[in-house]
Amino acid sequence: MIQYLKKEDGRLVEVQEAEVYCWINISPPFSQAELAEVSEKYSVPLDFLTDSLDIDERSRYEREEEVRLIVVNTPILNDSVREEESIYLTAPIGIILTIEHVITITAHPNPVLDLFLQNKVKNFDPSDEQMFVLQIFEKNVLRFLSCLKSLNLKRNHVEKELYNSSRNRDLRRLLAIEKSLVYFVNTLSTNDLLKLKMKRTDFLHIRQEEDKMDLFEDIIIDNSQALEMSNVYTNILSGTMEAYASIISNNLNVVLQRLTLVTIILMVPTLIASFFGMNVDVPFKSENSPISFYAIIGISLLISLLLAWFFRWKKLI
Repeated sequence: MIQYLKKEDGRLVEVQEAEVYCWINISPPFSQAELAEVSEKYSVPLDFLTDSLDIDERSRYEREEEVRLIVVNTPILNDSVREEESIYLTAPIGIILTIEHVITITAHPNPVLDLFLQNKVKNFDPSDEQMFVLQIFEKNVLRFLSCLKSLNLKRNHVEKELYNSSRNRDLRRLLAIEKSLVYFVNTLSTNDLLKLKMKRTDFLHIRQEEDKMDLFEDIIIDNSQALEMSNVYTNILSGTMEAYASIISNNLNVVLQRLTLVTIILMVPTLIASFFGMNVDVPFKSENSPISFYAIIGISLLISLLLAWFFRWKKLI
């Protein structure tokens, strides 16, 4: 789907054909033929469009004559229903700056671009391409921060449940959170490098505009904060997973130890009964002794109780 959008009377409206300084948004579904048409019509290299559709594409920028490409990755919800899969994935947004238009393209429904499409961004005007790019960066960082807070709340909730019972389902949920954080750390690192390079090379041509440079620096600081939060949450979760693995292993050792001690205690009566069942002369084996059976049971119980007391005294039980 290809949308042509511009600002009129403070509202974002869709028009039928591309106008000068309008925003061209390409979102699924679309065909390869439509991409080829856009490439030819607006003199955009086709690989600028196709590269932005690769979910593994790293954040970067590129220039070819008067056309500039910026690829920045953003978090999206994972549609997988499997619990062990990550909750969030990261997908690229392609921002293409031509002389007369700003083109955005993504292969997945994107919450960041939806904010602009729903006219929820203050002072947004697609005709100001520099501010438009900075606002996309800003909303993207805020999206990362929001997702990080959500993941941290999920982690705290799962940990509270694990305090009461160590279920495989809860551990799989922790694994899904950890995978999401790994995606975030890698993506935020590449986004941070992208913005630093763009600032150093003045890719957006805003070096002489103080307000935009201040905003860009604030965005870089917020991105660094999000990266630091991702690293902290990842380290906490890794430590938590290791701690629960140790706890589960220790609990298993305790159970096996107790079962072994119970087996030893129960082995004594079995051993004594086996001796008295042999065809040999042993004490109390007399047809005229009515207490023989009870004496044997008593001796077995006495020895078992002594063993249980000994293990208890050694704090093994």
